[in-house]
Amino acid sequence: MPTPHDADTAAEVFPLPGSSYRGPAPQYAKMRARCPVTRVPSDGGADTWVVTGYEQARALSADPRLSRAAACAPGAAHVGGTMFTPPDMIISLDDPEHARLRKLVVRAFTARRVEELRPRVQQMSDTLLDAVAAGGAPADLVESYTLPLPSAVIGELLGVPSEDLADFARWARAFATVGGDGQAAQEGLAKLSEYIVGLIARKRAEPGQDMLSALIAARDQQDRLSEAELVTFGFTLIGAGFDTTASHLANSVLTLVADHPQWWRWLAEDRSRVPAAVEELLRAVNLFATDTTGFPRVATADIEVAGETIREGEPVMIVLSAANRDPAVFDDPDRLDLARTPNPHIAFGHGIHHCLGMQLARIELQIALDGLLRRFPDLRLAVPESELEWHTGEVNHTLVALPVAWGN
Repeated sequence: MPTPHDADTAAEVFPLPGSSYRGPAPQYAKMRARCPVTRVPSDGGADTWVVTGYEQARALSADPRLSRAAACAPGAAHVGGTMFTPPDMIISLDDPEHARLRKLVVRAFTARRVEELRPRVQQMSDTLLDAVAAGGAPADLVESYTLPLPSAVIGELLGVPSEDLADFARWARAFATVGGDGQAAQEGLAKLSEYIVGLIARKRAEPGQDMLSALIAARDQQDRLSEAELVTFGFTLIGAGFDTTASHLANSVLTLVADHPQWWRWLAEDRSRVPAAVEELLRAVNLFATDTTGFPRVATADIEVAGETIREGEPVMIVLSAANRDPAVFDDPDRLDLARTPNPHIAFGHGIHHCLGMQLARIELQIALDGLLRRFPDLRLAVPESELEWHTGEVNHTLVALPVAWGN
């Protein structure tokens, strides 16, 4: 049945064009002003509800009547601009199955445990920046810093040999595609699964103190997850642990040195400002290529929200980047304000699927940005911004390279 806003949104098809690292597609702001929950067609064929308001995004993210499992079930409506996920992947599950798997690793990601990793992350950052400085300008920060730092951190935490990280990153990128026929995602998934099966076999023979070894013990000694869940959980944790942080870090540096150099200088003058700045960069710098995480949900019952009725069986996309620019919550939301307070952004999501590694991501971003400011206070782009290349078809806005210079 048409909604009251169908006439207004006749030209809107999800995902809307115009999204960039600078912000979500501009049309989402107009949609939010009309109604923060709006039903539009998608380029996958199925109509979907798009949620652009902050209050509604938080509420629906935590609503158990919106199911990820139903969205991944055979025959589920196909929404364009979404990412394929296997049904046994933790991001594809509802409670209680989701809670069972999350409980296996959640203690390793508490704020206290993650804070204990800070000295090691600092050491990794310093080592990489030593190499960047020694190599001289210009340098590609993606290749030399923003990608290898989070890759090394999650690799050490989970027990992935450093020599395997580059291959894993490539396969994870292929898996994290959106739209299309899904072939690239399936091929990436096959490579990731094959690799994890081999890594599990090696760790069964020689267990370590890493998280993957602990998960293997939970499988073999306590029967707390299946073999298929073990494999899927392994590549999920590794892939999610580096790609989003790496992309957001590069995009944040680009935002500061290319678009807001005055803020870069402001941070360099007093690096104690970095933690608050990271929160604002999380809010304002748009990570998502389709302005969402790429994960649809399906209503398992009728839901009344913002004067609309989401019917049972209908898909929903929560547009986090638009919710983080809701003027009802954030003053002058399109302005980057590194001193913004309070800053209740939902860049890490909300509800049972909020990002498990958000505290680790915060520490990595803080240390990485602080290190760049300390070593290269005059950092700048080494090429015109128009020459920067971006990966296409992925769930995130991801730079191919970020050439930078410093000094004279």
